[in-house]
Amino acid sequence: MKRLVILGSTGSIGRSTIDVVANLGDEVVVTGLAGGRNWKRLAEQARALAPRRVTIEPGEPLERLREALSDTDVEVMPGGPEGTAELVAGDDVDAVLAAITGAAGLPAVMETARRGKQLLLSNKESLVMAGPLLTELAAKSGADLIPVDSEHSAIFQSLRSGRPDEVKRIILTASGGPFLDASADEIENASTERALQHPTWKMGPNITIDSATLMNKALEVIEARWLFGVRPDQIDVVVHPQSIVHSLVEFVDGSVISQLGHPDMKVPIQYALTWPERRPLPGPVFDLGAMGSLTFRTPDRERFPALDVADEVLRKGGTTGSTFNAANEVARGAFLEERIRFGDITRTVAIVVERHEPIASPSLEDVLEADRWARAEAS
Repeated sequence: MKRLVILGSTGSIGRSTIDVVANLGDEVVVTGLAGGRNWKRLAEQARALAPRRVTIEPGEPLERLREALSDTDVEVMPGGPEGTAELVAGDDVDAVLAAITGAAGLPAVMETARRGKQLLLSNKESLVMAGPLLTELAAKSGADLIPVDSEHSAIFQSLRSGRPDEVKRIILTASGGPFLDASADEIENASTERALQHPTWKMGPNITIDSATLMNKALEVIEARWLFGVRPDQIDVVVHPQSIVHSLVEFVDGSVISQLGHPDMKVPIQYALTWPERRPLPGPVFDLGAMGSLTFRTPDRERFPALDVADEVLRKGGTTGSTFNAANEVARGAFLEERIRFGDITRTVAIVVERHEPIASPSLEDVLEADRWARAEAS
């Protein structure tokens, strides 16, 4: 039995993980949950799963949750970076699914790796901010880093077809988002309503906006560099609107191995939980004939410059990834609050990255200080 903590349990990935846990029966038991502010949903999850501990944001959500669970044996703890780090540190934890978005999830991710627990990573920002630190920590402790994002899970699965030194190229697929065929002017002045209408995936607002700017793919390029130990020039991006081919690996002999499937996050979540084995998972029949054509195209970097900014982040290195992520979080939030135009998101990130003077071999404190600086600069 695998003892699991779910960080970000009230979000879309967290809810899908709970569905997968139900499918796996007694193979997985949930010992901890961490939510943000949605105390009602977290209370429902705690009653259904009976974990030992849950955390939620201090203040009103914490008090409401404590009241809602007062007749249970569930311990309710203050959340935030320190609370979630304490949650994953328990002796009753074998694996942690990290689905808290943004920099807020980094302390718990680092603590999981430090303790040698299995880290099921949906928080791509941790590797973007502190890729060398996190991978080195995991290597020392023996922690398994298993990706949950559909694209990185596809690469993780495809890499089983060869040795690391046989990999020529990693190819990440992108849906293209809601503005795939939009003009530059339409993109520049897009409304929040339209930007939140993703054509193939049902996700939370933050990742949906990142998909619309292609910032999500830019983050994934940086994540892939550290997760798979490849050079930046070994990572490519191709637009695939149908979201059936989730990513590909090209080997030195010209063979290209890919992972295909319906756009359903339960598949990579379950594979992460059962790796290196597979388990049955109910879902629609995979019928290529009924799907019709699968198309691919080169991303338009003029209309979607986020990929160029990611290249600059990898070129500068050091603490630049932390500034990149922080600036995007600030700019994305400003757009969702309708304080800036859609086109200003990537523009703001690019300016902050350009202004940053990176520390080449940073400590964790350096990474967090770069995050603080970039938030102020972006604001």
